[in-house]
Amino acid sequence: MKQAHPVKVIAVTGGKGGVGKTNVSVNLSTALSDMGRRVVLMDADLGLANVDVLLGLRPKRTIADVLDGHTTLADVLVRVDDNMWIVPASSGTQEMTTLSEHQHAELIYAFNDIADSMDVLIIDTAAGISESVVSFVRASQEVLVVVCDEPTSITDAYALIKMLNRDHGMTRFRILANMVHSDTEGRHMFNKILTVTDRFLDVTLQYVGSIPYDESVRKAVQKQTPVVKAFPNSKSSLAFRQLAIKVDSWPVLKSPRGHLEFFVERLVQRI
Repeated sequence: MKQAHPVKVIAVTGGKGGVGKTNVSVNLSTALSDMGRRVVLMDADLGLANVDVLLGLRPKRTIADVLDGHTTLADVLVRVDDNMWIVPASSGTQEMTTLSEHQHAELIYAFNDIADSMDVLIIDTAAGISESVVSFVRASQEVLVVVCDEPTSITDAYALIKMLNRDHGMTRFRILANMVHSDTEGRHMFNKILTVTDRFLDVTLQYVGSIPYDESVRKAVQKQTPVVKAFPNSKSSLAFRQLAIKVDSWPVLKSPRGHLEFFVERLVQRI
């Protein structure tokens, strides 16, 4: 039997809204697809979709249609370019924000059907620490926590890490500083979180770098185009490409961890 190829699964999260998670998710996905990786970006802000808005897309179907049983996940995929697709969420749908544990599991298992068509799955989570956010973060192999230089961003990121560690036994987190004025500022933000986690939690944090504050990002949002495409030589674009190179080098999980996760059947096959 042909062995299934592994898929790298990364949850982009942050605790607080407004830290630029979706922008990071879209540009990281685009940069990875430009490197030749087949990327699926899932908009996991299930009731307030915005990935499609950032990309100027108008999807006909969304995750809500998959959960209703009206269509398959493969039919919901929207192609962005040669190597990139999105799984759009629905906007302004209250019931999508309160999915049951069973519905989350159904959605996570549905990705098995499209696993052969991707190398990387990026999950753009909603803001906050709802059950939905926790469910998707726990089901991912890597957790990329996006922070910006606001006290509430640092405290919310810590609260998210603390809850995932204490309630769900998660111990590894990667930290990305967004909208910084220098890499020193980014490292300073990382060290603020590290000081508290080292004191109170048993976790490993890794600083993966920073994305500079850049007017080009705002202009790209207005154009509904990723900054790495709209302004490829901008400071932020170069930083996103560096981030993509780092992410590409992260090892893929080799075995299941004993709870609900994306592509667990493939991991079992590989044992």
